[in-house]
Amino acid sequence: MITRKRHATVGVRVGPVQVGGGAPVVVQSMTNTDTADVLGTARQCVELARAGSELVRITVNVPEAAAAVPEIKRRMLGEGVDAPLIGDFHYNGHALLTKFPEMAAALDKYRINPGNVGKGARRDEQFATICHIARDHGKPVRIGVNGGSLNQELVMDRMQENTDRDLGRTSEEIVNECMVLSALQSTELALQSGLRKDQIIISCKVSRPLDLIAVYRDLAAKTDQPLHLGLTEAGMGMKGLVWSASSLGVLLNDGIGDTIRISLTPRPGGDRREEVYAACELLQSLGIRSFSPSVTACPGCGRTTSTTFQELAERIQGYIRDQMPVWKVQYDGVENMTLAVMGCVVNGPGESKAASIGISLPGTGEQPRCPVYIDGQHFTTLAGNYDELAAAFRALVDDYIATKYPRREAARPVPA
Repeated sequence: MITRKRHATVGVRVGPVQVGGGAPVVVQSMTNTDTADVLGTARQCVELARAGSELVRITVNVPEAAAAVPEIKRRMLGEGVDAPLIGDFHYNGHALLTKFPEMAAALDKYRINPGNVGKGARRDEQFATICHIARDHGKPVRIGVNGGSLNQELVMDRMQENTDRDLGRTSEEIVNECMVLSALQSTELALQSGLRKDQIIISCKVSRPLDLIAVYRDLAAKTDQPLHLGLTEAGMGMKGLVWSASSLGVLLNDGIGDTIRISLTPRPGGDRREEVYAACELLQSLGIRSFSPSVTACPGCGRTTSTTFQELAERIQGYIRDQMPVWKVQYDGVENMTLAVMGCVVNGPGESKAASIGISLPGTGEQPRCPVYIDGQHFTTLAGNYDELAAAFRALVDDYIATKYPRREAARPVPA
């Protein structure tokens, strides 16, 4: 793992997790269930946490959702999941936190959007109410400024100043400046309301990568608070992945960012865990953290007209994701293992030798034999149909983990 100096010198404890202050970058996600559905929300929280989400956020928007929070937290703990639970508040957070003290106590952090906490004089009053409750319960907050819900009074004032003084600034530049200004002013108000610096995380999310990079570079130069990174709406599928990686990757490589979320729009009925896997892969690709064994696979070409290597790579990737919740509490260092599933003789043997375990499947016209390499040495040669190959290779993975990585002392079982 490559160690990079992060900009945030302030560390914030969120339950058992530290954000900033030199701690590793933390992965987080957010449920898309109706929070009032206790069973469904608790189930998704557990799934996200086991997929690698170290912080899990839920919407708290109506009294029914607020009333459900303590039971959701109890069910998570009952499943052996202690990932901090974060409440996402907009418009009425001050009222819900006041009316439902059990909810305020059960949450590990509150997210406040200063752009929609109120208008005029009520804005500061209602923002301060949330901070007072966080102070009294000893909870941290995230001051989360969003481009789509930015304080319009602040924006219009700066736009008018630009016109009156003929400053020649673009609307994008003014909005970006207002986002940073809103975050810094809100941080000051939070401190005046009784919160400590080690209770405040900041974010300034927009939906365009270049704007995100500009905003966070400016913000990082003006505060030493921990920063949460993410595009507000990354989008679906490939677009969401590419836009998130292009912006967050630049910032993380600059040493900016202490916790991240990749806000992917799932397909209808899609797997919410995809955004967690994406965030983990991004951090792992940059050498910042390791979360699970990585699988190298060739893209395929005219030499690999069989789909066997693709199917095997997909099955092994799925097997790793399914097993990691068990492996990570049983074995030290298993996340650093590497695997290669290659499709022909061109790069197959070389990549296989470079991995902890690698298999080179035959390309078009090659002999139907599959050499397997372990730690750079030829170990065996497999043959057979796809199911036989998959079973044999998976057995080699299981054996490698059991023999190469030390078992953690008193490794506890992971509930099914």
